Amino acid sequence: MSDGITTSQAEPIDDEQYPAFLEAIRARFGEVTAGGARLFTTDAAGLFDAFLDGFRADRRQHYTCSACRRFVERFGGLVKVAPDGTATSITWAPEAAPPFFRTSVEAMAQIVARAKVTGVFLSEERTWGMPRNKSQKPPFSWTHMAVTPGRELVFKPSAVQTTSQVVAEKLQDHGTLCRGLAEFPLEVVRQAHTLLTTGNLYRSEKCIGVAKWLVDLHEARAATKNPVARDNITWLAVATAPAGFCHVRSGMIGTLLEDIQAGLGFADIKAKFDAKMNPLLYQRPQAAPSAGNIAQAEAIVQKLGSAGALERRFARLEDIQALWKPKAAEAPQERGGGVFGHLKAKISTAAASVEQPPVVMTWEKFQRTVLADAEHVEFFVPEQNAFYAALVTAANPDSPPILQWDREEKRNQVSWYLYVKGSPASAWNLKAGQFQKVTAIALQPTMWDGPDKYPHQGQSVFFLLDGARDVNHERSGGFFPEDLRSEYHGIRATMEAYAKNATIAGAKEASACGIKLQKSAGNWDYLFRVTTKNGRVTYKLDRWD
Repeated sequence: MSDGITTSQAEPIDDEQYPAFLEAIRARFGEVTAGGARLFTTDAAGLFDAFLDGFRADRRQHYTCSACRRFVERFGGLVKVAPDGTATSITWAPEAAPPFFRTSVEAMAQIVARAKVTGVFLSEERTWGMPRNKSQKPPFSWTHMAVTPGRELVFKPSAVQTTSQVVAEKLQDHGTLCRGLAEFPLEVVRQAHTLLTTGNLYRSEKCIGVAKWLVDLHEARAATKNPVARDNITWLAVATAPAGFCHVRSGMIGTLLEDIQAGLGFADIKAKFDAKMNPLLYQRPQAAPSAGNIAQAEAIVQKLGSAGALERRFARLEDIQALWKPKAAEAPQERGGGVFGHLKAKISTAAASVEQPPVVMTWEKFQRTVLADAEHVEFFVPEQNAFYAALVTAANPDSPPILQWDREEKRNQVSWYLYVKGSPASAWNLKAGQFQKVTAIALQPTMWDGPDKYPHQGQSVFFLLDGARDVNHERSGGFFPEDLRSEYHGIRATMEAYAKNATIAGAKEASACGIKLQKSAGNWDYLFRVTTKNGRVTYKLDRWD
């Protein structure tokens, strides 16, 4: 409504319908954005002129309002995109508009319906528009078009990127993704996904997520013949994509797609993929950081306030979210006071004395059927190298998150390291050829918030061993660049150099070290002896599932 314009009282029905008009905008906005919809800008133009043109000439001056114009021009062209590419205006619903405003709303809705999506919309503002003139008090203040977004629609920028920088990055991602989709057609992406899901490629879990995402996106685009809807689907994918997914060509998935498209055989594809996925190479800069990268890293760490978060220590059992721990020993019963109370009763060993071959079992069945009744578990330490690992955590528990799976609302500062080719038992303070007590069993930290929360990190389980620790450790292993949050990806070289030379504190107090069983590692050959109230059985875990 007009600000600073004298209101004519000749036709009071106009303003009597104005509150209903504002309520229709708010209702439409609340309905369309319920649940935190992703919103997009469009090239809709001339919206406020269309709004005014819907009135008689003698009423247009009354609704010529600068505050409402700003709302219409900034928010009136925004849309929500459905999975099928249908774009819906978040503000204009002609069927809900009061009669006096219906012509204006219909005109604006038509302009938005014909518009093309131009970008992802993000705003830090808690109120979109100006509901009332700040300089005036009711009942003399003018009311204007405005909406209040839900908390999920209020964007929270990081300390590293402003909101406008994120919007610009999404625009660039759209162009990059469109080029990737054009270069690698659906049949090539499907072949890549099939190869990755067979488990024949080393550390394939790092790429399965992006491959599935690309297949789904290709199929969704192919399901419509409407080019506008097809582009809207792409924009929706850009808005919701995990970090790096839009950069098809520059990632490991791009290498695989190029090799498939070039017609290479499986042996060559596997050799090239496995070599590049080597943990010593994957996302780990091989050259020392430049002076510019170090300066950039200093600035980013200062903005994030994460200097203290880079300090790591060896984890202890109390830091771990355990699936299983040994049952506490029962207190010895007091002897009776009778004549024979001083005599010791014979302990039955019949169940434990019957030796049988190891029961071969998968980890998932072992977890499902054995652990619930297990009072004690022991691991047979093999003579050959094995994948022993150490869990580490932040030295300062109040430090800001640096790991992908560490969130402000649910802290999880634990990561891990191991040696690529495995290590001998002696390097972990263990003696080969004997059973070692298991002090806890835990899934890898990325699975503590759900097994499928971070699928690109793979799946594994740790059997933590009594007395196990990395006796030869001097430095590195506190964190790896591929595990860091996206804010640190631009300074990987500096973070890698820092991590290589940093020591991990608390080596003598480490109590969360043990054997790591990786789902993607193929066939295992590990023995575990389990004691229950019914006796003792040895199990051979041969694979994950």
